[in-house]
Amino acid sequence: MVVDTVCVYCGVGCDISFSVDNGEIKKAFAKKEGTVSQGNLCIKGRKGWEFLYSKNRITKPRISKKFINKNKDLFPKDIKNRLKDLVDKGDYYESSLDFAYRVVGWKLKEIIQKYSPYAVAGIGGARTNCESAYLFQKFIREYIGSPHIDNCARVCHSPSLKGLRTTIGEGAATNPFDDIEKAEFVMVIGSNTTYAHPIVANRLIKGVKKGLSLAVVDVRQIPLSRFAKYHLTIPFESNLLVLNMMARVILQEELYNRDFIKERVKGFEEYKEAILNDPYTDPDLFKKIEGYQHLTDQIKAVAREYATKRSMILWGLGITEHTDGSYSVMALSHLSLLTGNIGKEGAGLMPLRGQNNVQGACDMGCLPYYAPDYKKPQEEGLMTPDIIQGILDGKIKAVYNIGEDIAHIHANQSKIHKALEKLEFLVVNELFPNGITQFADVVFGVKSGYEKEGIYINAERRLHLAQPVIKSELPDDWEVLNGIIKEMGYKTGYTTTEDVWNEVRQVAKDRFSGATYQKLKKQPLKGLQWPVNSKDTPILHISKFRTPDGKARFVYKGWKKRGMVEELLNKGKVEGFYLTTGRDLIHYNNAAQTKECKSLLSRLDKDILYISIKDKERVGGTKRAIIRSKYGESGVLQVEYVDWLEKSTLYTTFHFINSKVNFLFGDEGDSFVKTSRFKSVKVEIILIE
Repeated sequence: MVVDTVCVYCGVGCDISFSVDNGEIKKAFAKKEGTVSQGNLCIKGRKGWEFLYSKNRITKPRISKKFINKNKDLFPKDIKNRLKDLVDKGDYYESSLDFAYRVVGWKLKEIIQKYSPYAVAGIGGARTNCESAYLFQKFIREYIGSPHIDNCARVCHSPSLKGLRTTIGEGAATNPFDDIEKAEFVMVIGSNTTYAHPIVANRLIKGVKKGLSLAVVDVRQIPLSRFAKYHLTIPFESNLLVLNMMARVILQEELYNRDFIKERVKGFEEYKEAILNDPYTDPDLFKKIEGYQHLTDQIKAVAREYATKRSMILWGLGITEHTDGSYSVMALSHLSLLTGNIGKEGAGLMPLRGQNNVQGACDMGCLPYYAPDYKKPQEEGLMTPDIIQGILDGKIKAVYNIGEDIAHIHANQSKIHKALEKLEFLVVNELFPNGITQFADVVFGVKSGYEKEGIYINAERRLHLAQPVIKSELPDDWEVLNGIIKEMGYKTGYTTTEDVWNEVRQVAKDRFSGATYQKLKKQPLKGLQWPVNSKDTPILHISKFRTPDGKARFVYKGWKKRGMVEELLNKGKVEGFYLTTGRDLIHYNNAAQTKECKSLLSRLDKDILYISIKDKERVGGTKRAIIRSKYGESGVLQVEYVDWLEKSTLYTTFHFINSKVNFLFGDEGDSFVKTSRFKSVKVEIILIE
């Protein structure tokens, strides 16, 4: 038997098929007719399902002994009478689902009555299906009565949502992946696409072989660089600087599309004046920056080719995880608006989303400032960094967490760990023990994406209806929430996943009214791109932008001198090092699933610190090191020396919790949406003998 579903990892959202015999998976593959994967899968797609058979799966609810002992005298009689039925597992007890629902429902009601609904917050939802994400935000907003709901977009693409909605009215990709091969020119900036979104990288390489002109802009050389006509290694924190320089070249050389701007964009004259009068938009500035003088001519060449061809821009967290991430996304929008490279085939803007359903979680309203369909909520809640601060301030007493390992993947881990230790109540839905489950009072083991039905939305706004590959007796996330809601005294009426989705289609009808399970089941390898009404919409903004008046807007922000560029301009050299982080091809995020796959863990079982070969003598050729910033320090990391990093720059992954990489980052983040500055921190290297 062959089951068609969607991959559980990155935002590419590959259609994936499984050969199943007698209820066991034999292999994973992709069908050539699949719209997204086109017959290709990365290593995580081919082997990343092995976690389904791991002995470490959480198969029954876990209730911490510490929580039981602390609340023993407070429990109502019916809970006290059932404590004898719990199964002792050392640090925790295992319980039945209905007992865990009862305990969680009771404790949440107690906290609400003792403090207020505002003392409860929800974090997560991007690793589960849309149905569960929708019910999660509804659970927090309506059944709990709190506005505090957020998801992992806070640490990745919230700036893309903010930047795109500000300029063009919609915070999602404008075009499908298919358009990559229809473009004449593509710029990839701040994305190690080969590792983070491999199947998109395949599309780019395929396009190059057919004549596509490719530019790669990053703080380091990446595997995709060898296929690029232009590779620009830029200094840390200079995205906005470079993008504004490109815009200036287009304006000065009059390469902009006058008719498009006149008909479809507001604010051009003010934007043009600001660009031309800003000294930091002149590409000649790089002639003064040691080691980066080559950028002056390269920026001009890339700007000219982008402006004179049918062009797309793809970006990742190398754009968004900065203090000016939202402004950099606006600057990317400006380039498309200046040249008319939007609203047509083979052009447009493509944020490469992280989790396979982070687009869906945002669409469902798992954001403090957006309800489903990006409507304004009745009340705006706290973003995740503010929730953490709220715990420390004594305002937030309980957190419900679904698949979001904030005790590992978020910034300022020293602060987060203090907050989690202070929480009165923490509930977690997870597949495996990880950083966040160590702090949890109650943990629900739930189905993975390969064990349930439900909708996932990828980076190109494409809905796939996932199908269960193997049977599981575990509940889906929405079923856990449904059980708790009933224990709190409410009735929902949901009996199937489709029941929840049909409510989504009514509540978020602008995007999903026509996206029935029936339609999605008819084309499992293709899916539908929202908005879906009578038909779907592969390309946005063809005749008008999704703004109130249909017009796009220029919203200029100048680059602020800081960091590496400031050091190089003032001193001609960098004292210490600058560190950036990212993914390896083999693992995903906190490796919650991938480290439970033998085929993957055997290939890579540690994070590695990469240092430029130009700095080998400077650090004494050390083979192991600790990295220290003003916020904290990492664990001991194995060192490798490479030629794809420039002098004074470092790179490491963050997949393994013992590496403690995210202890190196503080609270600095995007000025609008507080996405952490993961892509640049000043550090020193502590040598280990």
